[in-house]
Amino acid sequence: MPTYKAPVADVMFLLNDVFHIERYNNLPGFADATPDVLEAVLGEAAKFCEDVLTPLNRTGDKEGCKRDGDGSVTTPRGFKEAYKQLIEGGWIGASAPVEFGGQGLPMALTQSISEFLCSSNMAFAMYPGLTQGAAAAIFFHGSPEQKELYLPKLVAGQWTGTMNLTEPQCGTDLGLVRTRASKQDDGSYKITGTKIFISAGEHDLAENIVHLVLARIDGAPEGTKGISLFIVPKFLPDKNGKPGARNAVACGSIEEKMGIHANSTCVMNYDGATGWLVGEANRGLNAMFVMMNEARLGVGMQGLALSEVAYQNAANYAKERLAGRALTGAKFKDRPADPIIVHPDVRRMLMTLRAFNEAARALTLWTALRSDVAHRSGDAKERQAADDHMGLMTPVIKGVLTDQGFANTVMAQQVFGGHGYIAEHGMEQFVRDARIAMIYEGANGIQALDLVGRKLPRDGGRALQAFFAEVSSYIKEHGADAELAPYVKPLAQALGELQQATMWFMQNALSNPENAGAGSTDYMHLLGLVALGYMWCLIAEAAKANVASGNGASDRMAAKLATGRFFAERMLPGTSLHLARIKAGAASTMALPIEAF
Repeated sequence: MPTYKAPVADVMFLLNDVFHIERYNNLPGFADATPDVLEAVLGEAAKFCEDVLTPLNRTGDKEGCKRDGDGSVTTPRGFKEAYKQLIEGGWIGASAPVEFGGQGLPMALTQSISEFLCSSNMAFAMYPGLTQGAAAAIFFHGSPEQKELYLPKLVAGQWTGTMNLTEPQCGTDLGLVRTRASKQDDGSYKITGTKIFISAGEHDLAENIVHLVLARIDGAPEGTKGISLFIVPKFLPDKNGKPGARNAVACGSIEEKMGIHANSTCVMNYDGATGWLVGEANRGLNAMFVMMNEARLGVGMQGLALSEVAYQNAANYAKERLAGRALTGAKFKDRPADPIIVHPDVRRMLMTLRAFNEAARALTLWTALRSDVAHRSGDAKERQAADDHMGLMTPVIKGVLTDQGFANTVMAQQVFGGHGYIAEHGMEQFVRDARIAMIYEGANGIQALDLVGRKLPRDGGRALQAFFAEVSSYIKEHGADAELAPYVKPLAQALGELQQATMWFMQNALSNPENAGAGSTDYMHLLGLVALGYMWCLIAEAAKANVASGNGASDRMAAKLATGRFFAERMLPGTSLHLARIKAGAASTMALPIEAF
């Protein structure tokens, strides 16, 4: 049975020593988030995840969700009780606005809690995760009446939320949506159509489910310019705001899928269901993108979360499993063989996982803090800069962290050898669960195209230039520091290669857009490596400061410095490969005629 220990100490190190969270005390909600408060909250979340959710992960995977004849869905044993504890702990609304029942704490705190939830039980974590996204969409685009009715219940977890985009004939290209919305005399709409792949579409955890549905109003323009967003609750709220009559929306089936079996991924049928417009007509994608961007950051966190739990179990196994002797001679002469952690290739795998996890955690927290600035700062320039950062990093976090997260679960499985292929140890479930994160909320190839085609040129490249300036400034400031040189010099080379790739696109993509398409995934990963390398510089600087000040935990800081050097020497040079691929252009990629495939 897999185990999990939430990395509370690492999160606190990042918040306190790397990002200096006290610098954000001018923002609403931060002054109350003292280190003691943050550590207490994270500690309680850790206990819940370790003691309650982790044991349910494998049993939930084996049991799955069950659809009854009336279309209702039953979640695995223990899920209802766990969900009740989740909402009693107030975890869903930790960062939600106080006026709607939330605690108003920093988004960075919720980001860390989300990591713990996903590491311990990804399928379970999707239920509250989608609810948070639905609440955000309604908060930013709903009417005052919609906010008053729905937000307190979503924030409390009393009701849950979903996002309904995909249809049998359309996924990425939402301009092909066929679900129809017919306006009624009372201002509501009748929603008719079928949605597929709807996570948490039907379940028994909450008293109501609030579906956010993309549909086309009768007579609306074709394509994405004619799509609107609607609130379509499972039960229609009565005059007191409580669940009333059943709406004409039902789960047609539960998708049979590779992983996340304990999450009810549904086919949802809307048969003239009553819904209400959110925001402006024909502007539904603008409203839904709030939820989609929240979800994409959350999915990126899933890649990190599964990489972390897979690493923990692989490291424990490598210290226990005996096989062969160390190449330099027996290390444990009192045993019949040495534990496999003495072997360099096993170390290579474990160090790859660890080096990624620690930097990826820093990257997600850095971005979560920028999200807090974007939504809470009273300074317009600060909000703009933070929003630029979010736009640039969202596809990187979603694409890079899930690509590498899946690869890392496979690598961790490899540490187990044949035992990793057997269900008992849980590694094969991590592999299966991690796979979907590369696909949903926009397949990673689409994330790469979004980055190269939209995010880089937006506002004259302002967001990317700001990132270049920040990293370049850090390199210049610390370039003469001999102790930081092992981290800073490789970052300088990697940044130079990222800049070369950017210039190559500027010179070659306008004349032939397929050059951008062929190189977009490599560019996304190149930018991701530079961002992770920058995180390692910040981590190393903070670790050295801790050692110098004698703050304790010197062994832990020494481990960070060694792990960061591994990243700089063994992983960051991957930028050269990505640059070479980008400069190769699209010619060989597009050479074969379609009929040759």
